[in-house]
Amino acid sequence: MRTDIFRKTALTVAGLAFTGGAIAGPVTAAVAAPTNSKPTTTVSQDRKGGERELGVRYEAQPNFYYCGPAAARNALSVQGKNIDVDGMAQRMGTTEAGTNSINDITPVLNKETGKDAYQSVEIRDAKADQKQTDKLRADIVTAIDEGHAVVANIAGTATDTDGTTHSFEGGHYISVVGYRDNGNTVTIADSADPTQASYRMSVDNLADWIATRGYTA
Repeated sequence: MRTDIFRKTALTVAGLAFTGGAIAGPVTAAVAAPTNSKPTTTVSQDRKGGERELGVRYEAQPNFYYCGPAAARNALSVQGKNIDVDGMAQRMGTTEAGTNSINDITPVLNKETGKDAYQSVEIRDAKADQKQTDKLRADIVTAIDEGHAVVANIAGTATDTDGTTHSFEGGHYISVVGYRDNGNTVTIADSADPTQASYRMSVDNLADWIATRGYTA
């Protein structure tokens, strides 16, 4: 299923979750913290040592084009919310081409949180500069400290801290649910593959993964 990578106005589109067939699911599980790290904790955890993890009630996306609604559902789960992903997809205008833009996700998150906690931020360039990376880091730390997860629209290939590559050439949505090292490393909840539900990535790599698209925090 083809999807356009760029959008002429505002933020660019999200495309397919991955190349290939639909995902069998949804699969529900608690997201375990990546290897050699502390287990995922609850939103009431005090920030210690420049790190914090939010408790995610993870679900994999039920098909190849629901990455936007699934990322938003996983993000809202850290607040104890149980959201119907089909209803969320309808409100986001999700089709088999995906969810058009991060701007379609921000209003839904704000409605579910009951306040204007989320704002869309775009990284227009092909690669994030230092100012954009610094803002992303600060936005993630602030959001996680306030108890809500970040949703990001990414495209292309990025490598996590374990050296595993994650490739979504057509575009994808992920949730950012934790950080360590004062935000220089972030924890991602990824609905595409329940065998890789959680992994860590440097904020620099994440910023470049978001480049040409955007995030909401």
